[in-house]
Amino acid sequence: MSDGGGPSTAVGRAALPLDAPALRAALRGWYAVHRRALPWRDAADPYAIWVSEVMLQQTRAATVEPYFRRWMASFPTVAALAASHEDDVLSAWQGLGYYSRARNLQRAARTIVADHGGVLPRAYDDLAALPGIGPYTAGAIASIAFGARVPAIDGNVRRVVGRLLAARTDVARGAGARAVEVVAAALADGDAPGDVNQALMELGATVCAPRRPACPRCPAAPWCAARAVGDPADFPPRRPRARPRAVAAVAWLVTDPDGRMLVARRASDGLLGGLWEFPLTPPDATLVDVDTLPAGPALSHAFTHIALTVTPVRAQVAVAVGPMRTVEPYVEWRWLNRKMIDGLPVSTLMRKLLGRFDAFG
Repeated sequence: MSDGGGPSTAVGRAALPLDAPALRAALRGWYAVHRRALPWRDAADPYAIWVSEVMLQQTRAATVEPYFRRWMASFPTVAALAASHEDDVLSAWQGLGYYSRARNLQRAARTIVADHGGVLPRAYDDLAALPGIGPYTAGAIASIAFGARVPAIDGNVRRVVGRLLAARTDVARGAGARAVEVVAAALADGDAPGDVNQALMELGATVCAPRRPACPRCPAAPWCAARAVGDPADFPPRRPRARPRAVAAVAWLVTDPDGRMLVARRASDGLLGGLWEFPLTPPDATLVDVDTLPAGPALSHAFTHIALTVTPVRAQVAVAVGPMRTVEPYVEWRWLNRKMIDGLPVSTLMRKLLGRFDAFG
């Protein structure tokens, strides 16, 4: 194994259920011809590779591409990101979701400036110690940017390797996860580990799809135990998704006599951390001591674990003062005109509510 630490690649050949060198060569050959042209591919800058990997977490490449280009134009270096205002960082991320990724990117950039001279560390263990960088992202950066022979195991890789093994158990935990790690580590333990890791990811994204794998186009087909069984789409078994929790809330569209709107900023930690929005409260809570009017029908908005139903209400106060009481999770309140709100980092839900407000003129 090359320097860089990380998951052990010291796997005995006898322990492997497939021919790792042959499969590695097939993956590299396929990737050289069939990989998608994406702006972070062949990047020489480890910082760019890091940014792309964080953006690609739970987000499709086609969605990420314009965000990546704008981000690199706004924050071209680790130092530039570290020195930027959080509002600017969140605004650049606006629409990508999972905003903790953006906040952690900036936190990690500041750590790199303070502890690593502004240079992204090469070692897997040093990378994994940075905010927001877990085992997958550390493995991806270490292998792609620095040639470390470590695996990078995301959901696509788990599915591809799980099918190679015809895994009948959950490949995200326990014995199933360990079996995937053994194979992925062995495949990364050779030349161009970054290309091999990216080939596995690319294969899962474009060929070895969850429900309709295109086996005739797959370079790993000769080694695929699931294909030999006869129905690779059945492997590995899928975990049932938890049903999102239903939550109801009221969104307060409060204006003062000058037409300014009351907006609040969420605490940096937690859901939509650091973003601005019309204050949300439970349906039975009161924010301002004036009569309210309905602002149209309720809106639905889905998060990964929450199915949110929001009822907008309108109110006008005689004096621009803050709310009647402390409202969590908000830490800052402002009265702003519509144009000023457009310059703030806001969520997709807030954009929906602004559209509702604009409809009233």
